[in-house]
Amino acid sequence: MHDIDDPHRSLANRLPLGPREMLAVSQIAGFAAATHPLAPQTIIHTDAEGLKAGAVSIPAGDREIPAYRAAPAGAGPFPVVLVVQEIFGVHEHIRDLCRRLAKSGYMAIAPELYIRQGNVADISSIQEIISKVVSKVSDAQVMSDLDATAAWAANTGKGDDARLGITGFCWGGRITWLYAAHSDKLKAGVAWYGKLVGKASTNAPRHPLEIAAELKAPVLGLYGGADAGIPMGTIERMREACAASGKCELVVYPDTPHAFNADYRPSYRAEAAKDGWKRMLAFFRTHGVA
Repeated sequence: MHDIDDPHRSLANRLPLGPREMLAVSQIAGFAAATHPLAPQTIIHTDAEGLKAGAVSIPAGDREIPAYRAAPAGAGPFPVVLVVQEIFGVHEHIRDLCRRLAKSGYMAIAPELYIRQGNVADISSIQEIISKVVSKVSDAQVMSDLDATAAWAANTGKGDDARLGITGFCWGGRITWLYAAHSDKLKAGVAWYGKLVGKASTNAPRHPLEIAAELKAPVLGLYGGADAGIPMGTIERMREACAASGKCELVVYPDTPHAFNADYRPSYRAEAAKDGWKRMLAFFRTHGVA
């Protein structure tokens, strides 16, 4: 990925952005504080022994969308967890997370949610990822693709969408909150450092803070206390907004940056990542995703 000299400076201060790019930056402010080049490999590697893992194709209305699926090799059906990518797409770290979930007994599926707009793996510039791809991805399309992914899992006979969960990271953390307000089937969601506020746009008309009272499923939010893009004041506002639904739980790890679960970046914090993973699995079990 593009080498970024200071991950704590905003993209707007580092890059010559036009109006469209400036709007896109505002939509992913939480990501900017933790952007780092992708490492050659992840620190954690989860093998596929005992799993059925690999690429699949999911019918999603207007087209087939590629996805990565990992599930136990047995007969099933298994509880389903939708895994929502970071801004960088479904790369090896996201695939590894799917395998980790599969080792815990889940069918985990990460659909390529940018497929209509482009392949970010082929783009070396962060500015281009934002302006050419991410800014063009609509929340409505993402919700539809996630619905299609859950339906596909059930149609395989290996996934049980009556035990449906979702988890997402950074860009996908925000999507996790939105999906919990969208889906009637979802049992629980876990949002890792997902953006909570932002400017309204055609593709992203609302943000988690605005839909907190409308959640249909409980959400666990995992955040870093030293996340420059998602300050504590915003997290406290989300806690207050969640009181109306009674379906939110927010955990903050002190002195911890954004993307603390991303073991391919310098932002990785093993202790917080391990604790968050345990909390996620417990949250799923508590709310019927097991």
